[in-house]
Amino acid sequence: MSSQGLGVGIPSQPGSLLAQGAGAAEVKLYSNKKEQALYESYADLYAIIKTTEKLERAFVRDAIGAEQYEEACGKLIGQFKVLWGSMKDTVPSVEKFMSDYNMQCPMAATRLLHSGLPATVEHRTKQSRANDPEAVAVAETVQHFITAMDSLKLNLAAVDQICPILLDLINSMDKIQTLPPDFAPREKARMWYSKLYQKAANYELPEDDVRQLMYELEASYNTFLTTLRTK
Repeated sequence: MSSQGLGVGIPSQPGSLLAQGAGAAEVKLYSNKKEQALYESYADLYAIIKTTEKLERAFVRDAIGAEQYEEACGKLIGQFKVLWGSMKDTVPSVEKFMSDYNMQCPMAATRLLHSGLPATVEHRTKQSRANDPEAVAVAETVQHFITAMDSLKLNLAAVDQICPILLDLINSMDKIQTLPPDFAPREKARMWYSKLYQKAANYELPEDDVRQLMYELEASYNTFLTTLRTK
């Protein structure tokens, strides 16, 4: 990753600052809060990629159950989408980021950049698509719920950040024909989308609204999962 465009010195590989040896003067990577936030985003992205790689390998080695893997992987994919969406200006290519930091994570690259679905969902969907056309929509709905909640946790609460996610969530639930027409989670998402759609794109949700939306998303997500289990 080039340091010239950032105006700060970034080591070519993680940990290279430590190579100066014991007793070397401490080098600060940032001089203001904006640069600090940038480095923290780099660290979060690095951690998500590494964690996904370890999770994929654990699943392949049967060191983790399918249900545990699917839940953890879905969460990581959602976190990756939210984080990368907020830093595409500084990291336009995740592949280059991985190359610059010598990240040997081919399985994570496949899962996060190309598939976008946990392996269990991806292969189950491929096998059952003809008999269960709603499988993809169910997987997408789970991811959209997680992405929406993670966005709020990362303080991405502007209209142009939240509305597209809510619209994706609504559309994915619309594809699940077994859900009742007045399904409460879908109606809640529509209500919030209509409310926010009327605001300016840069309008930030007040703290009370963020808290309420998070509460309703979590309740709706739990209702959605319960509904699936009872079918």
